[in-house]
Amino acid sequence: MGNVSSEIVSRSEAAKGRPTPMKVSDKHYVLGNPMEGPWPSHLEKIIFANGCFWGSEKGAWRLPGGGIYSTAVGYAGGYTPNPTYEEACSGRTGHTEAVQVIYDPAKISLTDILRWFWESHDPTQGMGQGNDRGTQYRSGLYYFDDDQRKLCEASKKSYEKALKKAGKGMGDKITTEIVAASEFEKEGAKVFYYAEDYHQQYLAKPKARPYCSAQPQSVSLPPYEEWTPK
Repeated sequence: MGNVSSEIVSRSEAAKGRPTPMKVSDKHYVLGNPMEGPWPSHLEKIIFANGCFWGSEKGAWRLPGGGIYSTAVGYAGGYTPNPTYEEACSGRTGHTEAVQVIYDPAKISLTDILRWFWESHDPTQGMGQGNDRGTQYRSGLYYFDDDQRKLCEASKKSYEKALKKAGKGMGDKITTEIVAASEFEKEGAKVFYYAEDYHQQYLAKPKARPYCSAQPQSVSLPPYEEWTPK
């Protein structure tokens, strides 16, 4: 809904936002763990965007192995502090709909999460995914250390080759933005802002409206051994 622009708004033209964070439930509706940090020290975090966040979050919390500790939907990679859904959809905040994943690397690796990420949408579609068009639906990965960066970039390169070999994807190249979270966390800003509580774990709640516009390409990410970062 809303914005269908192919240009991300500039920082100077972005909506002003507000200092007050969105209020979300204390506990995850499905997993029962906290929705907000501080997180136990053995856990790690990654933020991704691959289309409408309702279906993306459900895919993440359902990953096998018990390694997903908590998930949340929100707005990432933009400028406006604590944007509303309507503001994000207008394209005036610079954000994309995203999912924050808190995971236990002893139970599930980032490689496994990235495999699901790439295979669950078409990362060549630029500013949109399926029927959802606009900068707020662009594909993105936001990492927190250099090891995560290497995995994100190496898996992107490998998956791009796999898509080309299979003749799949709307575009010729993967358009997923891969950016350090620290690039956004300046002057009190954040890479990720929680969405309204009614969006959290939306598809698990009574009377949810099933919807997902993601367009997976039925192409597998090659085995890790073929693209291990050097």
